[in-house]
Amino acid sequence: MAPKYLAAGEWLRRRAENCLCLMLLAMFVVFVMQIVFRYALNLAIGWTHEISVAIWIWIVLFGSAFVIREADEIRFDLIWGSVGDNSRRVMQIICAAALVILFGISLPGIIDYVTFMKVESTAYLKVRFDYLYSIYVVFAVAMIIRYMWLGIQAIRGRAPEAFDPTKAGSGV
Repeated sequence: MAPKYLAAGEWLRRRAENCLCLMLLAMFVVFVMQIVFRYALNLAIGWTHEISVAIWIWIVLFGSAFVIREADEIRFDLIWGSVGDNSRRVMQIICAAALVILFGISLPGIIDYVTFMKVESTAYLKVRFDYLYSIYVVFAVAMIIRYMWLGIQAIRGRAPEAFDPTKAGSGV
């Protein structure tokens, strides 16, 4: 791929990371507010819990769609790391095909259900559920595109990276 496209993609990924950081900050601030209101001021407020849950849903799905790299995804490393490049390519093709098919089959139902949820809203803030859960549609489309790309790369002969335990991102 051309270096300018890779640079643009990396720039967009960093901006998505910035959005995730802001969402995490917002969730933390609301969580601290909830503690202060409940235990210091003796006032129970429900909207803070509602915001925390909504932001958490967005953090997980937005992060999975736009920030997490393929190498950071959970795998059966025992099998993945013990096989050669060609076997990893075959596993990647099978996995990509399965995920594209499953997300593709479920996408119309997902869109239908999310648009149907406009009739419901959250208890405290009255945010429509279709707005809240619209991130799942974005996530599903991003997963379809990601795994189509990975499957095409594997078909073209590019083997996925082998697991390298010296580069584990778990903080070990």
